[in-house]
Formats: sequence, C-alpha cells, structure tokens
Amino acid sequence: MKIYVVKQAGFCFGVKRAIKLACDAAEIKHRRVYTLGPLIHNPQVVEDLENKGVHVIKDIRGIKTGALIIRSHGVHPKILKQLKGKPVEVVDATCPFVRKAQRKAKLLYDQGYQVVVVGEADHPEVQGIVGYVNDSAMVINHTRMKSKMDRFKKLGVVAQTTLSIDVFKQAIGRLVENTEELKVCNTICHATARAQKATSRLAGKVDMMIVVGGHNSANTSRLAKLCKEYGTPTHQVETEKGLQRLWFKNINSVGVTAGTSTPDWLIKQVVERIKSYN
Repeated sequence: MKIYVVKQAGFCFGVKRAIKLACDAAEIKHRRVYTLGPLIHNPQVVEDLENKGVHVIKDIRGIKTGALIIRSHGVHPKILKQLKGKPVEVVDATCPFVRKAQRKAKLLYDQGYQVVVVGEADHPEVQGIVGYVNDSAMVINHTRMKSKMDRFKKLGVVAQTTLSIDVFKQAIGRLVENTEELKVCNTICHATARAQKATSRLAGKVDMMIVVGGHNSANTSRLAKLCKEYGTPTHQVETEKGLQRLWFKNINSVGVTAGTSTPDWLIKQVVERIKSYN
C-alpha cells in the first residue's frame, strides 16, 4: 500500500504565530494566561497549551489580571473595547489573513456597500468580521444561496478565510444577479487555498483519503468534503486512534492531508499507524 502526504498539509503561518505568542506569554512566571475560546480548532493542541499554562475561558468578565490572548480567529471589536482599562495584557494573535478580511469588510462598509460575508454565520471568525461593520453584514452560505435574496444597489463581498474557492465563486455568481454593482475582495487564505488545491489533485489519484484534524475545524471539514466530491472514500480523524484497519482492506494507495490547525506530530502519528497496516 502506497501512502502519499500532501506537502501543504498542517500548520499555516497564522496558526504557528498564534501558538508561539501563546507559549511566549506562558513562559512569563507568576501570571495567568488565558485565551478567549480555544486558540485554534484542534483539541490536542489546546490540551497541550493547557498543560503549559494557557487556559481557555468563554467570558472576559472573570479575568482580573494576567494576559489574554485573542485567538487566531479574531474577535468582535466590542470585546476589545471592553478590555480597555482592565489590568490585563492583551496579546493579539489574530491571523493576518483574518485581520485583512476585517479591514476589507470595514472599507467596503465605509464606502457605502452592503457587506456580504461568504462563510458560516456561527463561526467565530465570521462573527468577528461582522462586528467590524456594525453587525450590518449579510452572511451567506449554501442554504442562503439557494433561497430567494433581496436586490441591493451595491454589494461588497469578502470571504471567510478558510472558504473553498469554488464555494466563493458560486456565491459571487449568485450575488451578481442581485445587484447593480458588485465589489469582491478575495480574502481566502493563501495557505488554505494551496492545501485545498493539492488535496483535490491527490484525491483524484488515490483509492482512499485520510483527513487529519479537529472535528470542530472548518477548514479540515472542507478538505474532507473536497475529497468526497471526487467520489473518493474519505475518513476524517483527529488522531491515529480514529483509524480503523478495516478501512484499508483492498486499498492500494492512500492519500493523507490535514487542516491548517493540525500539528505535524499528529500527521506523522497517523502516517505511522497506516504504515503498520501494511
């Protein structure tokens, strides 16, 4: 059985940066370090950070002192306002691509466009972007695209950074029918786009795909969906423990890919377990 691993799989720049900032903050003794929500969508990494002294909280009201890390997904600007005046050091680990999406959305809003965010309304990144336009943005996904939409004079579009480029294209095609003027800002992360492209190529060549990453990770789930669209049997696992030997019966070639929030050590453990099935 041959095993192929997507070279672009695993941590992106933004995730590496966020983890480094969190670890650096935790190295300073005699203070508490928190993240508002999980730093990234990978349970194993979050657990590792917890062991290093980086604690996940859901609400900033409980913080009295210490350091608060704004996670890679960014945050609604009202949270940043609430933190002003508190004796808490704020470490902003927002991914640069997410920051770009926030800035582009605000620019479109200031220019008089009805802002549209293509993505998942309940995702923290999207909620943060919407906050930068006074919560006035319209969020669309597959469901919203299929339903009847109002017509607008000016629409300005940004994308959730982990969105599939094909989904973004579909949304733009749908939106252009509902406006006189459409301005599009491609805010999809380069690393995400490259990983999706490489994964799609590999999925068309192998007998089965294994996607490694947290089940709460949007970009990991999209990779699994891309593989399935090729008709390739696909399984998503968080760790090597999720693999089942039965999957590999009569399989001659396996492709392995991973989300941008998946560490290299998890990918290697999955590959080693697959090798053991030989």
